[in-house]
Amino acid sequence: MQLVIVESPAKAKTIEKYLGKDYRVLASYGHVRDLPARDGSVNPDDSFAMEWETYADKSKQLKAITDLAKTADRLILATDPDREGEAISWHVQEVLRLKKALPKEVERVTFNAITKPAILHAMQHPRELDTDLIDAYRARRALDYLVGFTLSPVLWRKLPGAKSAGRVQSVALRLIVGREREIESFIAQEYWSVIAEMESDGTPFQARLVKWKGDKIDRLSIGDQGSAEAAKKAVEDGRFTVVAVETKPAMRNPPPPFTTSTLQQEAARKLGFSASHTMRIAQALYEDGAITYMRTDGVQMDPSAIQEARKAVANRYDGSYVPDKPRQYQTKAKNAQEAHEAIRPTDFSKDRAGSGDHAKLYDLIWKRALASQMASARMERTTVDLADGTGQTGLRATGQVVLFPGYLALYEEGKDDEGDEDSRRLPRMSEGASPAKKAVNAEQHFTQPPPRFSEASLVKRLEELGIGRPSTYASIIQVLKDRTYVRVEKNRFFAEESGRLLTAFLERFFEKYVSFDFTAELEEELDDVSGGRAAWQAVLEAFWRDFKPRTTEVMEQKPSDITAALDQFLEPYLFPAKADGSDPRLCPNCGVGKLALRGGRFGAFVACSNYPECKYTRRFGQPGGEGSEDTGPEVLGVDPESGLNVERKSGRFGPYIQLGEGKEAARASIPKDVDLDLEWALKLLKLPRTIGNHPETGNPITASIGRYGPYLAHDGKYARLQSTAEVFETGMNAAVVKLAEAAAGGGRPARGAAREPLKVFGKHPRTEAEIKLMEGRYGAYLTDGETNATLPKTIDKDALTLEEAAQLIDAKAAAGPPKGKAKKKAPAKKEAAKKPASAEKAPAKKPAAKKAPAKKASAKKAAE
Repeated sequence: MQLVIVESPAKAKTIEKYLGKDYRVLASYGHVRDLPARDGSVNPDDSFAMEWETYADKSKQLKAITDLAKTADRLILATDPDREGEAISWHVQEVLRLKKALPKEVERVTFNAITKPAILHAMQHPRELDTDLIDAYRARRALDYLVGFTLSPVLWRKLPGAKSAGRVQSVALRLIVGREREIESFIAQEYWSVIAEMESDGTPFQARLVKWKGDKIDRLSIGDQGSAEAAKKAVEDGRFTVVAVETKPAMRNPPPPFTTSTLQQEAARKLGFSASHTMRIAQALYEDGAITYMRTDGVQMDPSAIQEARKAVANRYDGSYVPDKPRQYQTKAKNAQEAHEAIRPTDFSKDRAGSGDHAKLYDLIWKRALASQMASARMERTTVDLADGTGQTGLRATGQVVLFPGYLALYEEGKDDEGDEDSRRLPRMSEGASPAKKAVNAEQHFTQPPPRFSEASLVKRLEELGIGRPSTYASIIQVLKDRTYVRVEKNRFFAEESGRLLTAFLERFFEKYVSFDFTAELEEELDDVSGGRAAWQAVLEAFWRDFKPRTTEVMEQKPSDITAALDQFLEPYLFPAKADGSDPRLCPNCGVGKLALRGGRFGAFVACSNYPECKYTRRFGQPGGEGSEDTGPEVLGVDPESGLNVERKSGRFGPYIQLGEGKEAARASIPKDVDLDLEWALKLLKLPRTIGNHPETGNPITASIGRYGPYLAHDGKYARLQSTAEVFETGMNAAVVKLAEAAAGGGRPARGAAREPLKVFGKHPRTEAEIKLMEGRYGAYLTDGETNATLPKTIDKDALTLEEAAQLIDAKAAAGPPKGKAKKKAPAKKEAAKKPASAEKAPAKKPAAKKAPAKKASAKKAAE
């Protein structure tokens, strides 16, 4: 018997069908072990020796692999054809070696597509594990671990509110924050354009002013309305004739087939997919045998695939759409060993595969790959110059005509933030013609700041800078979102306060390690390791030699010194110059103290130096520039009961209202759905509101506003309210009904209460477990009874298919348990030890039924 190891159960099922009875194919469900999340997992003093630990939730898969390996004649490691795939194979081999279950014959095979010919060909051409790729994996893993576990403690102690920092994620965050700074410092410049609406032989076209008073003008030449009106009148008064017609032929060649990076960019532009969602769908298409491997830097296609594509073009169009010679594309990847064939369909005769998002992504891949072997588009670009009788005023019209569409008949590449100014069509004109002038318009414009990054443009920029590798971009972006360093609005990245502060800290104290050049050079060194041109320990030693002393030096500084340095570094952002020339640091409340950055338990904020006499504060992300300054407390009125002032204030967590001073003061946050006045303020300060006693229990029902919004409370049970107004308007009858509905599942269920699924998809196509869509505390999630997978915000739950749901479940299962949760379950071991005592008191109970969770928890504890 021959044992084959792959990553996913879907791949295992397909491959076993191709290989026959003598083969058993098992899935590892991704990586089977990793560096434990504790100090000492990488030891720089012992040649960077690494301590590996198997995932607790992979014990079932590893036992099955081990049992079969003991009886197998040959072990065939058939994981993905890249660095991570090589690492998974190595880990499986090492685990079996430690368990003394490794067969004598061990071979490695790779294939670029899950088709029968590709699988059988791979089995006939095995090789040994690639030690260079494994060393590159170990170097990257050790680097990320050392940066995270060395830098994060510095952040926790010196930068309040910071979560963590990563080697590549921090540089990607710097790009987003840097773009935010460019936008904030941008000064718009006014300019005007003068456009003539013209017509020739019944065809309308536009001509813009390019010459005025005998001088050539560019986009910014006319900077005010007066000049624009004068130029407009000159065009209105002139009689224009064609003085030159220039026609140039042009060719547009098709783009190459997709790489990982270009697929992520184009799926973001055309389909609105996030990078992580694109890779999930592409993984499923690959495992279904529909496309080739989707983690690649290569743009070349197999010669047989090129011939299939040319044949498909000829069948779909006529012979003129097939170029004379096959198109050959060259990869720009510096590490050829990791550059595989481009992403393409395994069968060009299939123009459809899957449904929903799977079908959309396949269609994009199929069209791009097919278009790459089509003829170039032929065009004609025309420029028409017109002048008035004096020759002092000139207009220009530009346009483009497609003479032969070529590949554009099938596919056109998307663009990021680019116009299409030459795509207009012009009527045919000759010198001396006098087209009719219908109208002249003068339009005001302002120069625009650079656009914020979209996922597509961020991935493109990372690739241009050589930061990270295409296979890592999805996870890099996801980490920035998960840590709330950035937010996404209308498909654009906005830097959050925590992201700006972290970037400022790293730029100030670890500038070298977030520089684009240093990060790119380190990536090249890691590529040298995978190419056998450098030793992995030497690369780590060179990095650690400088990095460790720098972290020690920063750790020894006082938090107050760190804050003072950041205060100066961030001065242009926190205290921008005022139009009247006054001191931007002068406290707007007391008029005496100076504002400065301060660090607190919950993060950074700006406060007055005159504390405690002046308690003015504002949030870190609330700059005090012209028009946005906080003018200090606003007195809303006087409380008729106490005679004290009711004030509206702004604190580090946002606006709030306060009654009184000192420790006895009453405070309340201001809800977003309230138009605050004295009446509202007094009502908010008196919360919680007692509605009355419940008619059945006799205990009070209260209404208030909490962390998650307005709610009702009674005997430790809660019901949500829809608005702040309901807190004050809900009566006894309505409150009793809402609490009853919440208890029955109509509102938020009590802890441990059963929930009804939002949707039942059916049985998992591989495990047969029923998949359900549930509503959780933090949003919708999928479950098959054992694994819970959060539903990404980019996925429409109404359009989600069974296969897509199954893929999300599989991906979550393969990723392993969250490391933090394993720690929380560890105490279960102590509870399990106490069970026999309670069991003696109540013999009717079966303690054995409750031992399973305890064992699982202890296993997870050991895994840490």
